[in-house]
Amino acid sequence: MFLAPILKTPEQVDAIGRSARIVGLALARVAEALKPGITTAKLDAFAEEVIRDYGAIPAFKGYNGFPATLCISVNEAVVHGIPGSYEVREGDLVSVDCGVLLDGWHGDSAYTFLVRDVEKPKIELCRTTFESLEKSITFAAPGKTVGDLGHFIQKYVEMRGFSVVRELVGHGLGRQLHEPPEVPNYGKPGRGAVLKEGLVIAIEPMVNMGQRFVRTLSDNWTVVTADGLPSAHYEHTVAVTQSGVEKLSDFSAVESAISSNPYLMPLYG
Repeated sequence: MFLAPILKTPEQVDAIGRSARIVGLALARVAEALKPGITTAKLDAFAEEVIRDYGAIPAFKGYNGFPATLCISVNEAVVHGIPGSYEVREGDLVSVDCGVLLDGWHGDSAYTFLVRDVEKPKIELCRTTFESLEKSITFAAPGKTVGDLGHFIQKYVEMRGFSVVRELVGHGLGRQLHEPPEVPNYGKPGRGAVLKEGLVIAIEPMVNMGQRFVRTLSDNWTVVTADGLPSAHYEHTVAVTQSGVEKLSDFSAVESAISSNPYLMPLYG
């Protein structure tokens, strides 16, 4: 059964933006603390502290039974990794996905961090994933479809020799963490929901170094690449406006924290 997307008023878009900005601050706190030897559980605790300090609620914690504030997925883990005793190592790719609920509205964003001395192919994987997100936001506009958007991301990624995951997709959000429409990172032009003013969606390319296939671990949450090769994940919450698409989430605090952390590599430079 097709469920129509729920369009938001300007005031509701602003409320979602406030949640999304707290997500950015939580991710920035992770970037400040991230270094070899720290456990993913410790990073999770830091993020939860930031979220609650702003009077918000970790949106992932308890969602369908998920036990943590963050999804932290390392190297071959694509998404939904559960924070725990794993100690971060040099050369790791650490993908961190965070959701916030503030005053009844959700924000959602993700960033893949490069922990010192990352190999060049992993850097290129992250750059391609990040660029596919940023360029797709520039490409998106009222009247285009989610199929147009997915096709754009897929073509960009595959031209660079990587593959997009198909079992997991972006989504609408608002009062609920996941709302219509689904926003795949692949597709055919002209298909799917039309982008209309007031639509708020999370665009989140999940890109594998090798083949696109994935499997879920025995914890029933962590999704990993089937071939064991690395994956990267970046995500923005965006709103469709009259003339284009506006980012509601923000990586500026994250990127500032990365530049100040000697254990992290920036995507560029």
